[in-house]
Amino acid sequence: MPTYEYHCEACEYTFEELQPITAEPLRDCPKCHQPRLRRLFGTGAGLIFKGSGFYITDYRSESYKAAAKKELEQAGCGSDNCKCKNESD
Repeated sequence: MPTYEYHCEACEYTFEELQPITAEPLRDCPKCHQPRLRRLFGTGAGLIFKGSGFYITDYRSESYKAAAKKELEQAGCGSDNCKCKNESD
């Protein structure tokens, strides 16, 4: 959930609020209770992804993995005669 910054135009109170993305912006100031809140444009924060499932390769099927491994073995990749290693020499 993102953190939004709000500013009250009535009492000049500024605060942050943790809200779901789908939530409507707040209207009433928690300090003066006037309906004069404005959501400010912030710099945002970095997203933190935890756990598996955030790389495209995490969703590869077993048949795809087996075919890719076979293809690499046929090309000689991973061994001393790997074409990939020798191309950069």
